Amino acid sequence: MAQQITERWFVIVNPTSGGGKGLEDFPKISHLLRENGIEHDPAFTEHRYHATELTVEAANRGYRKVIVVGGDGTLNEVVNGLFIQKQVAPKEILLAVVAVGTGNDWVRTFGIPRNYSAAIRAIKEGRSYLQDVGKVTYTESQYEQTRYMANVAGLGFDAYVIQVFNHLKMKGLKGKWLYLYSLLRGYCSAKPVGATIEVDGKVIYNRLLFSLAVGICRYNGGGIQQLPRAVANDGLLDLTIIRPIHWWHVVFRARKLFNGEIYTIGHVEYARGKRVRITSAPSMPLETDGELQGGTPVTIEVVSKAIQIVVTKEFDAQ
Repeated sequence: MAQQITERWFVIVNPTSGGGKGLEDFPKISHLLRENGIEHDPAFTEHRYHATELTVEAANRGYRKVIVVGGDGTLNEVVNGLFIQKQVAPKEILLAVVAVGTGNDWVRTFGIPRNYSAAIRAIKEGRSYLQDVGKVTYTESQYEQTRYMANVAGLGFDAYVIQVFNHLKMKGLKGKWLYLYSLLRGYCSAKPVGATIEVDGKVIYNRLLFSLAVGICRYNGGGIQQLPRAVANDGLLDLTIIRPIHWWHVVFRARKLFNGEIYTIGHVEYARGKRVRITSAPSMPLETDGELQGGTPVTIEVVSKAIQIVVTKEFDAQ
């Protein structure tokens, strides 16, 4: 029996995103979708990785358009669902985001507004863009695991920051100060580790490493431009390598983390390639799109133009 393909949008809502904004604001978002003639069917996540399950279910039921109402973690789960489902190629499913998360870093690269009306207007206009993703292979409980990322993976300091941030969120705390506090606590927790970084089979780094970001997009950590030169469809991964660094280098150069000048900080190096492998002793923790995922050894490979996303007409005109 032929599968029935629907033109309706499947909406995956994370009710806990943004400290509960997903649930609180969805009636308004749903109303705006209807106002714009966007027929949709919502589903609410109930546990971790549920968004992945819902994405597979949507593909199996004939949906080819998905809206994520959530943050970077929810988007990550949906992207992994696109690769798990076997109905069509991942890029055959159009993916849009209405950001209600805390960090909302992925949308920053594409200029997708956090204003609901403007974000939904972009969905109605229907401009799309084929974005690269990263295929991340890592070690967890002595077993090799694989996940896909849409934004940035971080090792060392980055992962410790996420660890602190998630702990604070679980305690019910919220607010813009959480990222700053998590950065400071993460700095105290992270210790430089002896690490080797290979890019496209060539060793480019073999010494103490404080932090490594590998990504498709530019922003991480609640608006930090950790990968300011990243282009989301160039078939390459960008790397920001941070050697052991004293706290005052961060404090007195903090604005450079946000204005795209991170590579002017003396302890920061830049690289680019299609395949990155990181080994270390001891193991370094890993986060992908803000979700903790085991640790080294880690291999990240680019999958070129792998997912189709909705962008604004301003970004499309660039």
